[in-house]
Amino acid sequence: MISIRPFEPHDWPAVWRIIEPVFRAGDAYAYSPNISQAESYQVWIESPSATFVAEDRSGRVVGTYFLKPNQPDLGAHVCNCGYIVDQNVRHEGIGDQLCEHSLKEAMSRGFRAMQYNLVVATNTAAIHLWKKYGFEVIGIVPNAFKHPRQGFVDALIMYKQLQP
Repeated sequence: MISIRPFEPHDWPAVWRIIEPVFRAGDAYAYSPNISQAESYQVWIESPSATFVAEDRSGRVVGTYFLKPNQPDLGAHVCNCGYIVDQNVRHEGIGDQLCEHSLKEAMSRGFRAMQYNLVVATNTAAIHLWKKYGFEVIGIVPNAFKHPRQGFVDALIMYKQLQP
């Protein structure tokens, strides 16, 4: 069981501990594997409209996500999110809970849809999860992601309508 709450400044060391290995691996996000901690803070905390953390029963941060408009102004009614679960507790349903929370949060903020712009085709766990929550693949961008081990791989654009 986890609880999800808004990010607070004192959470940054725990969030960094979770996101750093994912960014360094270079197989799920388009950020440079050499991204600095300061740049990561800007990307994950400062740029989004909101960032959330998931805590386990002991209060340990075990996951995080951000929520932001996908585009400015005339495209701001569609949101975008990024999610990362601590590598030590994956496959325990935390990603599911983060996704559910983000969908509710997006609707409460008036977003009409959610779109993931660059889902790496080799990230089958994420694709399975997003499809489980009703996201559809609305586009495939051939060779859009430079995977560190597999070379150029496709990226999916995934979309879910939230409100009419």
